[in-house]
Amino acid sequence: MSEKCSHHKSKRQKRVRKLCACFLVFNFILLLIILIIWAILQPKKPRFLLQDATIFALNVSAANVISTTLQITVLSRNPNSNIGVYYDKLDAFATYHSQQITYYTAIPPVYQGHKDLNIWSPFVYGNDVPVAPFNGLALAQDQSNGAIKLTVKLDARVKWKVGSFVSGRYHLHVSCPAYIPLGNSKANGIIVGAGVKYQLSQSCSVSV
Repeated sequence: MSEKCSHHKSKRQKRVRKLCACFLVFNFILLLIILIIWAILQPKKPRFLLQDATIFALNVSAANVISTTLQITVLSRNPNSNIGVYYDKLDAFATYHSQQITYYTAIPPVYQGHKDLNIWSPFVYGNDVPVAPFNGLALAQDQSNGAIKLTVKLDARVKWKVGSFVSGRYHLHVSCPAYIPLGNSKANGIIVGAGVKYQLSQSCSVSV
């Protein structure tokens, strides 16, 4: 009886080893195929450019309270010839000295085809947003000096499309420096209604 049990146990162990070996080989082949396809396609991250910013309001009502209203124009280009990009979620906001000074503004989902260019012009704003006291004082000082440096950020959830295959979601962080020389003169900005528009053409950094 014990010999039979030992024999059955040995057979089961061999089957388990074979299954594990097959599983490892399958995973290795699958990973190798993915790496080869990835190397052939050479996927590149989308490129972003902050084209301009129109400031309608940028007020420091107290040392730690800022109100902001601005419209930005952001260009996004897909540099890939064989890969499309689904922007499932895209939010824009502005920061000053690494502190958020506007709310999130949602940009509608969109598909960006091969080599396509998308242009977005959302309004970003924040009413009486509390900030660190030194940031409120620094912004007031920058305004009196005639130039401020904001950072426009985009928080994106994207999926890659290759043929009929669509990947899982990836997180993209886009950061666009916006150095704005305040003023209404032609050298600095163009008056647009109640705002002043500044041409920037600032490249943005993109991280995953």
